[in-house]
Amino acid sequence: MAKRLRIGLFLDAFFPVIDGVCEVVNHYARELAPYADVFVFVPSYPGKPYDDSVFPYPVIRCGSLPVPMIDYNLPTPDLDPLFLRKVNESDLDLVHIHSPFSIGKLGIRYAKKHGIPVIATLHSQFRRDFMRAVKNETIAQNMTTQLMKTFAACDETWTVNDAMEKLLHADYGYRGISRVVRNATEMEPVADKEAACRMINERFSIRRRDKVFLFVGRLNMLKNVFLIARSLVYLKERADFPFKMLFLGNGQDEKKLKALIKENGVEELTIFGGRVADRDVLAAAYARADLFLFPSLYDASSLVQVEAASQGTPGVFVEGSATSDTITDDVNGFLSYNDAELFAEKVLSVMHDPKKRKKVGENARRDLYLRWEDVVQEVYRNYLQILNEDTE
Repeated sequence: MAKRLRIGLFLDAFFPVIDGVCEVVNHYARELAPYADVFVFVPSYPGKPYDDSVFPYPVIRCGSLPVPMIDYNLPTPDLDPLFLRKVNESDLDLVHIHSPFSIGKLGIRYAKKHGIPVIATLHSQFRRDFMRAVKNETIAQNMTTQLMKTFAACDETWTVNDAMEKLLHADYGYRGISRVVRNATEMEPVADKEAACRMINERFSIRRRDKVFLFVGRLNMLKNVFLIARSLVYLKERADFPFKMLFLGNGQDEKKLKALIKENGVEELTIFGGRVADRDVLAAAYARADLFLFPSLYDASSLVQVEAASQGTPGVFVEGSATSDTITDDVNGFLSYNDAELFAEKVLSVMHDPKKRKKVGENARRDLYLRWEDVVQEVYRNYLQILNEDTE
C-alpha cells in the first residue's frame, strides 16, 4: 500500500477572514483528507478567536499584527517559536503555498530544507494590488518582479484559468512550469426552486413579479461595484419591468456604495442583504436571481461565478477581465464593457430575451459548474505525479 502523504497548505490569511482564497484552501484540505494528512498553516487574529475544531484537519496558527486601512493582518511566523517548531515537526512530503508572502515564504524554506516539492497557486492579480497601493507604474513593476522570485523558487505555479496563466508568463515574466487548476464549489442545485424563491422573497421583501439582479462578494471598489451602482440609473430610466438589485456581502467601501446609490436616486431599487453565511440561503438567492452581475476587473476566478452557475443563473461580466476568461458571450454567460450605460444596455437586452437567458443559464451550469470533490481529485493526482508516485 502506498504511503499516506503529508501535505502542508500555507496561506497568509484564514478564517475569520472571509475571502475566496481562504475558501479554496478550506476545500482543498477537506477534500484531500481522505487521501492524505493535511496541515493548514495560517495566521491567528488577536482579539478575534476562531474555533478551529470545526475543521476536519489540523490548523496551525502563528501570530499576526493588524494593518491599518486594510482587511488583513500581517502574519509574523518568524516571531512565533511555537509555530516554527510545529512547522519543523510536521514531516511533510509536499508543500503547497497559496500566497507568496511571509507564511508562503516559510513554506518554501521548509521545502528547500527538507528536499521536497513545493507548489504555488497564483490566485490574485498582484500587479493591480501594487499599482493601487503605490500608484506608480515603475514601482509596481519592480514589486511584481520581486514577487516573481518567490514563485520562481517553486517547482510549479498553478493558476485558476487560462487568462491567469497567460498573465503569469507574458506580463509577470514567469519562466517555470505552470498548469491550470480551476476553482469549484460544494454548492448543489436547489432541490425546490419555487420554495427557494419564496424564501428569498420573504427574507428580503421582494415581490414575486420583481426581476432580481444579484451581486455576491466584498463591497469594495476592487470588485467594481460602483459600476453596478451607476448602471442602475440607466436601468431605472429604461427598464419596462420592475426589478431589485440585491447586494449580498459587506466590505470597506459599503458606506461609499450606499452614498452613491442614494445620490443617484436608486435607493428604492436596491437591497443590501449583508453577508450571508448560510449556504442554503445563498444557493436560494442565486436561484432567485434572474442575472448575476459581476463586473470585477480584479478577481482572477471568483468562486461566486461558479456558485451562480450551479443554480443555472447566467452572469454578466466585463469583456477582457480575468473572470470572463471562461465566458463565451451569449453561450454560457454575457459580456459587456466597463461602462455603466453599456453595462445597463447589455442587462436590458438579456432581460428582453428570456429564452436565450434560460439557455445561457443552462450552458453556464454545463460549462462552469465544477465540484470541489472532482477538482481536488485532480489536485491529488497532480501531487502524486510531482512526487513520482504511482497514480493507479
